[in-house]
Amino acid sequence: MEKVTPFLMFEGHAEEAMKYYTSLIEDSEITSIARYGAEGPGNEGSVIQATFTLKGQEFMCIDSNISHAFTFTPSYSMFLTCSSEQEINDLYEKLSEGGSTLMPLGDYSFSKKFGWIVDKFGVSWQLTLPF
Repeated sequence: MEKVTPFLMFEGHAEEAMKYYTSLIEDSEITSIARYGAEGPGNEGSVIQATFTLKGQEFMCIDSNISHAFTFTPSYSMFLTCSSEQEINDLYEKLSEGGSTLMPLGDYSFSKKFGWIVDKFGVSWQLTLPF
């Protein structure tokens, strides 16, 4: 085995999600994108497979050309350890925009500040500011 890479399956929003995430988290980038052509089977221009990094952690993603009865679940989430009050506040505000709140940003005794949200793409994020 070479490595283990988290994999996210979107239904038409992979590139939009990658661009959004890499714009919010410094030292992050889209590293590759392969797209469907006119011959399909997915919509032309949608993502067959892509890779991106968030703070050095590599992820893969696709746009599924098949509609599924399932989506992301909060039991698998991105856990971000923030460095400042400003950073956690900004990320919480931006990532929760158009999404939903699982745990509002606050003091939960296990960190200085913590919040858990689901973003507009359905991906779950836990944000913490350690003591």
